[in-house]
Amino acid sequence: MIKLIMTDMDGTLLDENGKLPAEFDEVMEMVKERKILFAPASGRQYYALLRQFEKYKDDFIFLAENGTYVAHREIELFSSVMPKATVKNLLRIAKTIPQTYPVVCGKKGAYVTATYEPFMGELEKYYTKFQVVKDFSDIQDEVIKVSFCDFSELGSEFNTYPYFSEYREQLQISVSSDLWVDVMNYGINKGIAIQQVQKMLGISPKECAAFGDYLNDLEMMSSVYYSFAMDNAHPQIKEVANFAAKSNRDHGVMLGIKELLEKDI
Repeated sequence: MIKLIMTDMDGTLLDENGKLPAEFDEVMEMVKERKILFAPASGRQYYALLRQFEKYKDDFIFLAENGTYVAHREIELFSSVMPKATVKNLLRIAKTIPQTYPVVCGKKGAYVTATYEPFMGELEKYYTKFQVVKDFSDIQDEVIKVSFCDFSELGSEFNTYPYFSEYREQLQISVSSDLWVDVMNYGINKGIAIQQVQKMLGISPKECAAFGDYLNDLEMMSSVYYSFAMDNAHPQIKEVANFAAKSNRDHGVMLGIKELLEKDI
């Protein structure tokens, strides 16, 4: 039987307006009754997830920052801290990328130097705890991820990503959306975070389900048996997923979970 259900947020659990489905609380009650654990698995900041799910802060496992930080009941279960030299090099490269703004993601919060209005609007969607600093060298925090917000016409996959492609064997480079590219330590992703949780809880991939839509969900799909690609998912996600779910607009995650529960899988 299913013991753990994970879902991406944007383009997956959240609708096209960034809202939770109306039936979310009802479905979570059903999940809780079956003693199934639920875990948001997102590129979003831990503090952003905690605020979104304040009601469930003691129930959910939070796989934040694309798997670089995992917590339960506000206790860190797993994290992957980046070397300072690596972060410095990434920020050096960022200066050469047109229309791209870096976000340094630490355990205490996120840090930016730019205050470009459209960028700040996008930042506030995913980061509830951040600081504007004069220089990134001022940061006193353990860095777990560096993200890049891309406002070019080409989009993140074709503008920002190529600047880091030569580092694919040294770092984990994930295209999270048309606007975002996330860079973490090599081998760290949502899938690895899930495997860590599975090991801690003694849960097998066949006892897990996951829902995703974009390229940063690829490894998550291969870490569980009940892997669902949203109808609006990137073609590569649909290729690797074992099952299909309706789009986020149609609340596909809720429908998929109810189907799993009805079949008593």
